[in-house]
Amino acid sequence: MVDFLFRIAPNLERLWPELLTCLEQTFIMLAVAGTIAWFLGVATGVVLVTTRRGGILENRGIFTFTDRAIDIIRSIPFIILIVLLIPLSRLIVGTGSGVTGSFVALVFGTVPFFARQIEQVLSEVDGGLVEASEAMGLTPLEIITGVYLKESIPGITRVTMITFVSLVGITAIAGAIGAGGLGDFAIRYGYQMGYRDMIWITVFVILAIISIFQFFGNLIIRRTKH
Repeated sequence: MVDFLFRIAPNLERLWPELLTCLEQTFIMLAVAGTIAWFLGVATGVVLVTTRRGGILENRGIFTFTDRAIDIIRSIPFIILIVLLIPLSRLIVGTGSGVTGSFVALVFGTVPFFARQIEQVLSEVDGGLVEASEAMGLTPLEIITGVYLKESIPGITRVTMITFVSLVGITAIAGAIGAGGLGDFAIRYGYQMGYRDMIWITVFVILAIISIFQFFGNLIIRRTKH
């Protein structure tokens, strides 16, 4: 198998160690930024659903602020957002470049997109279940965890898969401007040095990562769908 890859991608044998390093960097970005963005996205989606008009924690001020903030951040192209957030990255993680410096921008670039999808998923929960839970005397936290989130596991998994694909894409953009990872590898060797086989290898690796993630996501959906 390895010999076959080296035949169809003649530059791979020489660049194999570099590819593995960049793959590791991409995994780090996906793991760290993805985990933080997932929890913040779910929390933000919950805030949007519970504080809107008629929500169990109705609060017009919090809802309006959160809603507008998401719209503003989503409207900024990611490559510009990275530059704008360099000072904040330096403040939070101590650097504005490299893999570590990309975490803040990746989180900011992912959370608004994910939060909107979580809002949509939670909005589809049967209102009768929520009303029944309130009538039973459940606290808002119990309703959020026991009704909204529990009933939405398949939907949350589905939008997580969609967001993961988007996150892989923006890690490539981050890599193209100095954050490392597969995007940086493809730009340096595939574009700047003209090794077209390295572009195809990078695309293949990214497709493999996405396919594996989607396989496990679909498995969770099948096992949790009512």
